[in-house]
Amino acid sequence: MTMKTNPIKISVLLRFFLSTFILLSYASPIWAKIGKPIEPTKEQSSQCVKIIRTLERYHYLEKNLDDRLSSIIFDRYLKRLDPGKLLFTLEDIQQLKQYEFLLDDDLKRGNLKTAFKIFNLYMQRSEERLEYISLIIKTWEKELDFNTNESMIIDNDLRQWEPDSKALYSLWKKELKNHIISMRLDDEDTASISDTLEKIYSSRLNRLLQTNSNDIFQIFMNSVTASFDPHTQFFPPRVSEDFDIHMSLSLEGIGAVLQNEYEYTKVVRLIPKGPAEKSNLLMPGDKIIGVGQGETGEIKDTIGQRIDHVVKLIRGPKNTVVRLKIIPAKNNSTQTIQIIRDRVKLEEQSAKKEVVTIDHNNKNLKIGIIEIPNFYIDFGAYHRGEKDYKSTTKDVKKLLFELKKENIDGLIVDLRDNGGGSLKEANELTGLFLKSGPTVQIKTKYKITRLYDDDPTIEYSGPLIVLINRMSASASEIFAGAIKDYHRGVVVGTRSFGKGTVQELQPLGEGKLKLTSAKFYRVSGESTQNLGIVPDLQYPQLYKIEDTGESSLEDALPWDSILKTAYNAYRPLHSIYEKLYTTYQERSLKDPGLNYLKKRIELMSSINSQTSISLNLDDRKARKKQHEQSELDIENDYLKSMGNEPIKKIDPEDTRIGDFKKILTDQTYLVMADFIDLSAAFGFSW
Repeated sequence: MTMKTNPIKISVLLRFFLSTFILLSYASPIWAKIGKPIEPTKEQSSQCVKIIRTLERYHYLEKNLDDRLSSIIFDRYLKRLDPGKLLFTLEDIQQLKQYEFLLDDDLKRGNLKTAFKIFNLYMQRSEERLEYISLIIKTWEKELDFNTNESMIIDNDLRQWEPDSKALYSLWKKELKNHIISMRLDDEDTASISDTLEKIYSSRLNRLLQTNSNDIFQIFMNSVTASFDPHTQFFPPRVSEDFDIHMSLSLEGIGAVLQNEYEYTKVVRLIPKGPAEKSNLLMPGDKIIGVGQGETGEIKDTIGQRIDHVVKLIRGPKNTVVRLKIIPAKNNSTQTIQIIRDRVKLEEQSAKKEVVTIDHNNKNLKIGIIEIPNFYIDFGAYHRGEKDYKSTTKDVKKLLFELKKENIDGLIVDLRDNGGGSLKEANELTGLFLKSGPTVQIKTKYKITRLYDDDPTIEYSGPLIVLINRMSASASEIFAGAIKDYHRGVVVGTRSFGKGTVQELQPLGEGKLKLTSAKFYRVSGESTQNLGIVPDLQYPQLYKIEDTGESSLEDALPWDSILKTAYNAYRPLHSIYEKLYTTYQERSLKDPGLNYLKKRIELMSSINSQTSISLNLDDRKARKKQHEQSELDIENDYLKSMGNEPIKKIDPEDTRIGDFKKILTDQTYLVMADFIDLSAAFGFSW
């Protein structure tokens, strides 16, 4: 008997067996490339015990490693390895749960086998994912349909673990679709997309295969330290000399402080007067996902790279161009910017003054502005006993002398984007505006100490405004908090960073442990930690709170208070606060700049509030066009209100448009003018 064959059925069966073979291959353990599971070393076991003993003995919180902390470490470790729930399955999590309350005992004994076992599973799944995506890339034009109504959750906190390995494949496919749509929206052609994707995923696989036991040890131990607080961190020998990972005065780069946020490199803050800040193209909260050299060099993917590798790519000789592919904090669409590297010049970091004359109520008022980028001191010259050492306080004292000679009516101390610096300088600078008394309290595990201004002389006794923003941190918050508590002036701007902890370095063998050892408190007893300084008069918040500041960090130490110390405050300013607020609110209703800022912030908030994203190409194009039109309408409304010609298209590198900082600076001049009048009307003198 002759059997007839159906070619269509054979084709279907072949595709079925082929796809089943691929799925089974990816669902089973594959070590062909990764090799044998990575094991911890005896040295790492010994180092682990030292780290745990140091944390329990010296950390500010005096936490004991117990079952509760073990559970937190377990969650931190899984989140650090798989923040987007793209690798582990619900089956995996249920299996791994057996270790949740055993990590504390393991750590005390230096037993790292469980931590390495979890990481080896992560390695296996990561390879499966990258191999699977690489397979699809070869035929993505035929394989992927961009006309369906699919969507993908982009808020990691809302994602659930997929039930099993097979369920991960559709998630990985969605991830690739989103990547390709983003590239299409950036006007990349098909050939370029295929070439770029192959390079990106091949590079990620190569990086994965280079993982060694030191990498695993660092990742796990920093999951342990993060369970104490986000500023406590272990640095192995290769990065212990560069633990802040920022490109500042002594290094040629872009002038930015960076940190890892899971697989991304996030901008924490910009160094004042550095290349990045001057460019107006990068801002805190932006995520760097690629780095290219020169104006035409290939942009190398940096997702999943160690931060020291990313920093090396960004650093380079002065006057050379570095291109950064970023996900801006203001929206979810990628953007490529270029910055010219330079040194952050010391003279540009110094305090500077300016005098502005404004017409207010038929009077010409002279307003002095002192901008302080950071709290600096030449410690070398100071310890050598040199009298002419450079410092913030000495420079500001000289500027105040010059401003008084110009008969200013009021003074603005601008601390926006000032990330802090010398505690000594914060104390002494505060003393220039007070008679005498304590300026800050410092609480360790064992005692409370206070810094004092012992000099009864006052360098400036007129109306004073301290201008802060979200990136004003540490020493800036100490100064602003003291001025606020003493009722010496008005604090204006937005809520500050909230960095109210002190860290110290403990050497551990060839590595180092940076741990939190103390907290700052204002003289009123309120902490500067987490909450920061809340201004007396609040401006629109330009930075996304969820992405910047201490409160955005997981397990940040909470705000609290201690007993206030004895200090002689000046006459309360509540009557002035109320009048300033009322006048500011009335002005903001018709002020073009403030209305512009409010509209821009509302637009950014609506974009950032999205928890899922469409995987339909036409839908994404329409949404992008709608967003660009909304942005253009807001810009043109502002330009027209200022008497300028409208524009047809927004150039992302046109830094003239929407000068946020200048709008708030001009607003502060008006607030100061009101403050001068009110001080005289209410009979205030300091």
